[in-house]
Amino acid sequence: MGIIITLLIIWLVLSILGFVLEGLLWLAIIGLVLFVATGVWGWFKRKANV
Repeated sequence: MGIIITLLIIWLVLSILGFVLEGLLWLAIIGLVLFVATGVWGWFKRKANV
């Protein structure tokens, strides 16, 4: 579970950085997609362990 939280934090930071720096909008989009994908993956993995 620790790796999933770490990945979520990394994707969130990349997304914020992409929105702050106007030229890196693509980085924000990729960061958001990876954030959502990691969150969904972690949620399903957590449900499987319960």
